[in-house]
Amino acid sequence: MFIDTHCHLHDAKFPDVDLIVNNYLRDGVEAVINMGCCAATSVMGKNLAEKYPSVYFATGCHPSDSNGFDDKEFETIRSLASHPKCVAVGEIGLDYYWKPFDKEKQADCFIKQIEFAKEAKLPICIHNRDATGDMLKILKDNKDKLTYGGVMHCFSGSVETAAEVLKLGLYISFAGPLTFKNASTLLDVAAFVPEDKCLTETDCPYLAPHPLRGTVNEPKNVTITSAFLAELKGKEVTEFAKTLTNNAKNLFYKMK
Repeated sequence: MFIDTHCHLHDAKFPDVDLIVNNYLRDGVEAVINMGCCAATSVMGKNLAEKYPSVYFATGCHPSDSNGFDDKEFETIRSLASHPKCVAVGEIGLDYYWKPFDKEKQADCFIKQIEFAKEAKLPICIHNRDATGDMLKILKDNKDKLTYGGVMHCFSGSVETAAEVLKLGLYISFAGPLTFKNASTLLDVAAFVPEDKCLTETDCPYLAPHPLRGTVNEPKNVTITSAFLAELKGKEVTEFAKTLTNNAKNLFYKMK
């Protein structure tokens, strides 16, 4: 059985969530984690988790939504952390790709949520796009607050960056881009990261794996990325799926 550790079932591209859930359960995915991007989507994740036994959720503010991260927004995000199916604070981090962006606001939003995650006794799910240097500095400066760990979601960096992330005790999650034909750097990273620090995800409805690239992604497709990673590691898929599932449940401990 597999776990999709990062998805967005609340997205408008999924008008029929019942169908999506049935699809992934049929294909051997036992659970998914719906990631929040703001207070509203975090609440939507909670509602999905209450409706579907196989859905868990995370609460947090995405860096691209940091301009709206005020006290009211933060209070809603904080209030969700005690829910029995809230397994992480996320997705949080830095994004210097989508312009315009405010580095100071993003950093403030990121740090406050790292601090909050420690208070809430939850791991963090980290988004990083075109901001590796600043992201690593913030994580290193706040290493004492990473008590409950975390994961670099949809990792797209170098082996050198992966090494720094692992030194912080964090997991590295691979998504559809690992299967793309131009993914030479990611192949090196996948070979480098120890099995007990690997996770897989879809980030659906985005980033469908090869050969489905360009289509609307679904949690069921985490099986494709997981099988690809297993082959890279020279492992039998069923056994490697157990490793990935154990890793997910060790990090997102409220899923046990």
